[in-house]
Amino acid sequence: MSKYSKLKRFHNFFKFQRDFRANSVQKVRSYEIILLWVRKNLSHSHFLILSGILVGCTAGLAGVVLKMLVHYIHYLITSKFQFEEQVVFYVVFPLLGIVLTTLVVLYIYRGNDRKGIPAILYEIAQNSSLVSPVKMYSQIVQSAITVGLGGSAGLESPIAVTGSAIGSNFAKTYKLDYKDRTLLLAAGATAGIASAFNAPIAGMMFAFEILLTGVVFTDFIPLVVAAVCGSLVSRIILNEEALFQFTSRQAFNYKNIPFYIVLGIACGLYARYFVVISQWVEHQFKHLKRSRLQKAIIAGLLLSILCVLFPPLFGEGYSTIKVLATGKIESVVAVSFFKYFTFHEWFILLFLGFICLLKAFATSITIYGGGNGGNFAPSLFAGGTLGYFIAVVCTQMGIPNVPTTNMVIVGMAGVMSGVLYAPLTAIFLIAESSSGYDLFLPLMIVSVVSFLIAKRFSAISPDLKQLAEEGKIFTREHDQNLLLLLHTSDLIDHDIQEISIYASFTELIELISVGKKNFIAVTNDDHVLEGIIRLDDIRPVMFNKDMYDELNVQKVMVTPPAIIDAEDDVREIVKKFDETNTWNLPVVDQHKFVGFISKSSVLNRYRQLLKEYSG
Repeated sequence: MSKYSKLKRFHNFFKFQRDFRANSVQKVRSYEIILLWVRKNLSHSHFLILSGILVGCTAGLAGVVLKMLVHYIHYLITSKFQFEEQVVFYVVFPLLGIVLTTLVVLYIYRGNDRKGIPAILYEIAQNSSLVSPVKMYSQIVQSAITVGLGGSAGLESPIAVTGSAIGSNFAKTYKLDYKDRTLLLAAGATAGIASAFNAPIAGMMFAFEILLTGVVFTDFIPLVVAAVCGSLVSRIILNEEALFQFTSRQAFNYKNIPFYIVLGIACGLYARYFVVISQWVEHQFKHLKRSRLQKAIIAGLLLSILCVLFPPLFGEGYSTIKVLATGKIESVVAVSFFKYFTFHEWFILLFLGFICLLKAFATSITIYGGGNGGNFAPSLFAGGTLGYFIAVVCTQMGIPNVPTTNMVIVGMAGVMSGVLYAPLTAIFLIAESSSGYDLFLPLMIVSVVSFLIAKRFSAISPDLKQLAEEGKIFTREHDQNLLLLLHTSDLIDHDIQEISIYASFTELIELISVGKKNFIAVTNDDHVLEGIIRLDDIRPVMFNKDMYDELNVQKVMVTPPAIIDAEDDVREIVKKFDETNTWNLPVVDQHKFVGFISKSSVLNRYRQLLKEYSG
């Protein structure tokens, strides 16, 4: 680059900075000015890659902060108590966690506690991928309190929501369009998941399977770099204890495939049990006639009782799974009251069975009672416990060479696949976390079998089913997703002609002579639609003045083949057009006539969206 070119570039930068400050009424940070200048001088694709790096690092750092917060909260509260004090410990802290989280939501975040992946999917479909800036930190605060103090939930959903908010608000700051905003939203979530598990490929699979369902993209490079950055940040900062990793496992033997088939079936059935219990608990708390704080107290007490009886239900539970993977079940039983019972193999089965069944209750109580967390960690915990349970059963039946460690590891993928409806995410997550790429075959067998069984009960994830049926989130039907982006209010033609139902035919002809519409609305004195007049219907008598005295508006109007309500979504409108085989329909709002919608306007807007989102 010549000296003149360098001077010119610096001149352009300072000119841009000066002009930006002169035209902006908001206070802008210096790094934003630099990035805006960079965006102006980089190609679109290059700026998206840079954005993926920045969003990935930020979301990865947010994931690290949350993990470290929970890790140190656990350390602080567990280092002060001995086993003899465990009743006080398990009664106080889970209750305190849920109650404190509820108080934070009520008095700091003004009751705004929309949480979880469904909320992000709603923002993508209904709010142009604009996520509240508050979610960039609120989820960290709430989930750290809940899980750090013993809530039986996971941190991964809050991390994903936090990353999504970071990506969305980054795109909003630099005025990127909906498509790029959605891509960076997904990149933030990808980086969050990658940092939580040190699994970049699993983070990308999560974005493809869950967040970007029904969204068409051609450029995935920002997702890749965000996932890599999130994973690197996690690996550099966090120590091995805080990472989700399993180093001890057994080599895959094809003779063990029957074990994995049985495990896959068990995981699928358990996943269905998990979601049914989750929905039942949610229903009970939703219809419980108590204040939110009272519900939190009830939930905290129930969770505390469960944790007193079964300490592995306390917190995320990853430490318990790591112990099971090494086969040291005695150390798990030793921290509970069950250590006072005689140790037998059947006793282990009973203990594991209770943990597995009650985990669904503990997680649901935590989340729907007022805490904050997700189903990632609980599904992994339950899957690992279930895998160990089946391995012990097989051993008790005298079956030799049961791959116990592999059953624990693969079971995690099985239940996660069935609960989240994300088999690819589950497969790659466990493969990366355990460095178990040679376990791909059993991972695929268990995850796919579990997923198919879950889909046999419900075609779509139960967590998302209601929103999908209401048309509030995207599905795999791309055409329907584009229609969801259309808003009825934007399609109404308010430049219309209308006439009173009591008007004469002569008045109608005078109105037609000054108008350009083929449809005229007929209304009464209260502006309620009575019918419509189509020019094609009255054309034969329009020029026969001898009939004017015999006709009036009531005689020539017709009932419209269908009426669109202003609250109808565009999918219902398209269905009405198809059923009536017409091109124009009247729109009413609370029985008052407001205008017409034409089929051509819907099709034109649909074509625009198709070009915008598929290009």
